[in-house]
Amino acid sequence: MELVTIKDKNYSNKKVFVRVDFNVPLGDNNEILDDTRITAALETIRYLLSQNATLVLASHLGKPKGKRNPKLSLKPVAERLAELLGKPVKFAPDCIGDGAKKVVDGAGKGEVVLLENLRFYPGEEENDPQFAKALGSLAECYVNDAFGTSHREHASIVGITEFLPDKAAGFLIEKETNALSRLIENPEKPFLLILGGAKVTDKIAMLRNLLDKVDTIITGGVMAYTFIRANNWETGDSKVEVEAIPMAKEIYKQIRKLHLEFHTPLDHMIINMNMENPQPVYTERGTVPLGWKGVDIGPQALDEYRDCISRARTIFWNGPMGIYEVEAYARGTIEIAKAVAASKAFSVVGGGDIVAAVKRAGVADKISHVCTGGGASLEFLEGKGLPGINILQKK
Repeated sequence: MELVTIKDKNYSNKKVFVRVDFNVPLGDNNEILDDTRITAALETIRYLLSQNATLVLASHLGKPKGKRNPKLSLKPVAERLAELLGKPVKFAPDCIGDGAKKVVDGAGKGEVVLLENLRFYPGEEENDPQFAKALGSLAECYVNDAFGTSHREHASIVGITEFLPDKAAGFLIEKETNALSRLIENPEKPFLLILGGAKVTDKIAMLRNLLDKVDTIITGGVMAYTFIRANNWETGDSKVEVEAIPMAKEIYKQIRKLHLEFHTPLDHMIINMNMENPQPVYTERGTVPLGWKGVDIGPQALDEYRDCISRARTIFWNGPMGIYEVEAYARGTIEIAKAVAASKAFSVVGGGDIVAAVKRAGVADKISHVCTGGGASLEFLEGKGLPGINILQKK
């Protein structure tokens, strides 16, 4: 995939609209809990500032559903960005209209403006042409560096380019697409797919698209229990995505036809659902008895999965191995993270849970690429293309 990038352009003294993804988690007092998405955009921002451009940054935050919500204001983000850049960031109290225009017009060369939350207007998610035109009127050219939102056909992602045809991808989007493309285009073998977590149906299309490229698949969490149930084995009270069982059975048929190595856990950590304060124990085999719930993979499964990881030369991981957010049930996910980090494979991890897990394990810097957008990375790997990326490709 060849994209028009900011390295192909000259932004000297220009006013540039930059779509970033500053959709960061906020605490009860509107404090930023994790600034990863802000730091991910710094390379693009600094590059454009080095050309003396005036930057108009725009992002969404949370789900305000088209209405102004002070708890979802981007003002704390502007303050954090100023700290990271070591220079002032002007905050516009709106993203369109006189409020935004006044702040943008008052910004000089080499200065940064952050607009208020785009999703305070329904026109953003509706890709409304008038809203897109209003955004486009604030600048001369457009840069998209919001990979995590590029699978959405929104006004600031797609519609705005009708009014700012001078468009390019930022460094983050370039890195994301390059890393994910390596998984699709001649990945080094053996290629290992690690699938866990819930939302099984969301991952089926991606799994189908990668079946003829991968060599080994290992599973955990709801993903594993759904495939176990598809084999008519007992899962007890473990969470299963029932509507995905027929799809799992179809995928089993394809796996057998392609002679792929496919693993569900050899054993599980389980808890008794009838006890008030259940203590976890391990099963002796890969099924879960009635009245019990699987919460993590067991030690036998972990050993088998470590072996698969050690043999791999390409790895994509999406979804935890169990209820990792509970400390007592996190071992499987954390140990898998450490094994992936220690491997010699080109490794890509995607999805908020896994990004959090590799950080918690202290190995994020040892993963080849950490995706900033879980949903966007899954859709990219489905092979259907993302609206926000497609419009940035070279003709």
